[in-house]
Amino acid sequence: MNKIRIGIVGYGNLGKSVELGIRQNNDMELVGVFSRRDPSSIKTVTEGVSVYHIDDAKNMTDQIDVMVLCGGSLSDIPEQGPLFASCFNTVDGYDTHAKIADHFNKIDKIAKDSGKVCIISSGWDPGMFSINRLYAEAILPEGNTYTFWGRGISQGHSDAVRRVKGVKDAVQYTIPIDEAIEAVRKGDMPEFTTREKHKRVCYVVMEEGADRNQIEEDIKTMPNYFADYDTEVHFVTEEELRKNHSGMPHGGLVIRYGKTGINNEHSHTIEYKIDLDSNPDFTASVLIAYARAAYRLNKEGVSGAKTVVDIAPAYLSSKSPEEIRKTII
Repeated sequence: MNKIRIGIVGYGNLGKSVELGIRQNNDMELVGVFSRRDPSSIKTVTEGVSVYHIDDAKNMTDQIDVMVLCGGSLSDIPEQGPLFASCFNTVDGYDTHAKIADHFNKIDKIAKDSGKVCIISSGWDPGMFSINRLYAEAILPEGNTYTFWGRGISQGHSDAVRRVKGVKDAVQYTIPIDEAIEAVRKGDMPEFTTREKHKRVCYVVMEEGADRNQIEEDIKTMPNYFADYDTEVHFVTEEELRKNHSGMPHGGLVIRYGKTGINNEHSHTIEYKIDLDSNPDFTASVLIAYARAAYRLNKEGVSGAKTVVDIAPAYLSSKSPEEIRKTII
């Protein structure tokens, strides 16, 4: 069996987790890692895997079946997504919800012109949570859906904080409001503002001589990330950040509360929960499954941008249709 040849673009936390995840999938092999950094400064875990400068990717279109884009959503993927869609099947975890439609439209045109399949926003939210929201709303059309994130470290939001002028390093925790979750589970079907569902807490290491007040202001007013939330900014030392905030946990809930019956007398709750010890490892595992789907769809002659809800579940599995029917259905 020919293995699916994977390239990784970006070798931060997510890129490293994708590398480890590929080792658990026998139908895949890692061909190379592509980075803006000096390739000689990067050591991969997988022996024999070469590291290339990102500019070299265009010369390897015949050697890679799917590129997994592991950059940040703030600036990396908006630039790299269109670039790689012009010559590779791709998967990304773009997670700026407010801009997903624009990202899709931009990638879709380029991918159709190049004859490639590019699956966008395929982490866990957007991603697995998106699927569960769709299933739940289709099954219980009368009702409300609620999504809660955390408690955990958001990679995308942490990356956004690290891009703020004067910030040397940072992590950001998303924390759900317990009272909001309990109100949903009671069946109250409340209406929440963004601020009433979650708060955000940032731990920031400043660069020497940076303006503390300006950093806090820049973070709290950042659109699409912090402006709509109650946000705490705590300044810590590098040692404190390493000691107390070096893990990458996360998690969350999708809850659908719905009604059926002639007078809506029957109540139903669908709840999907994830509890992650390593956010990047789990996100990487989702991206890898959708890399398999991108490869298979393209082999069938499909092209263009796709989201996770466009992909039939069987395309994600390494099992044959016969095995799926026998062991899973």
